[in-house]
Amino acid sequence: MDTLDLQGKLAVVTGGSDGIGLGLAHRLALAGAEVIIPVRNEAKGRAALERIGGNSSLRALDLASLTSVAALADRLNDEGRPIHILINNAAVMTPPTRHTTADGLELQFGTNYLGHFALVARILPLLVAGRARVTTQSALAAALARTMNWPDLQFERGYKPWPVYSQSKLATMLFGLELDRRSRANGWGITSNVAHPGFTRTNLQSAGPRMGGGRAPFDAGFRLFAPLGWPVQRVEGGLRPALHAATSPAAGGGRFYGPRGLGHLTGAATEEKIYRSARNPEDASRLWDLSCELADVTFPIRA
Repeated sequence: MDTLDLQGKLAVVTGGSDGIGLGLAHRLALAGAEVIIPVRNEAKGRAALERIGGNSSLRALDLASLTSVAALADRLNDEGRPIHILINNAAVMTPPTRHTTADGLELQFGTNYLGHFALVARILPLLVAGRARVTTQSALAAALARTMNWPDLQFERGYKPWPVYSQSKLATMLFGLELDRRSRANGWGITSNVAHPGFTRTNLQSAGPRMGGGRAPFDAGFRLFAPLGWPVQRVEGGLRPALHAATSPAAGGGRFYGPRGLGHLTGAATEEKIYRSARNPEDASRLWDLSCELADVTFPIRA
């Protein structure tokens, strides 16, 4: 797909120093947007800026720290510039053992979901001012989670890497859909949708599994098949659903986008059916309220 002319637009892409986030930031910059990439590793971020090009810049962010999320939000709010595009993309995938964030939350839930939730809450006035398109990355794995693990959201008992990752990505889907519902109900003017990259080779397949000395069992297969284009694709393919969701006038709020190829593993962007486990607005509302407590944030009725 051809990206729109984004001259005069301000975009924020989390996880923009590597993988799909880097590819998205580059495409947005090519289209004329000013792009901010919040990063944990400044050196890696500066190297990414050279690849992104255009009018791009860094901000500091560790999504595994709610204090860091608040600091980024404070800086953006102090700068006072409306944000037109926000892509909640950063993630960690399947550490073999349970890790926690700076706030004592399970790492995948805290990084993939709650950090983004807190960021949106804290910069909501900027998103409202920009009538922003907010695109949140989920994953195919979200379909494997039948529901949230309500009795033990942090998996303090019985941690298993894949069910926990699946729950974190179900949470991002519930959030993206609920944000759109609340925007429409409260007149925020934000369009929120959800995307997933199918099977795309990035560092996710190795970085998470190797935390704590583990192995990366899927990395070799992803590396082998990515040049073939199916069942694994390269970053240039995997970024297409999120790019479509974040920029295309044909992409609406409250919708879900992924690759259109066989099994939704690879291919150009298409609208998909929302996974059954994410269709219950009561679950989304329940998670929203719990998340406000966990992140110590509020969403005003009228922004």
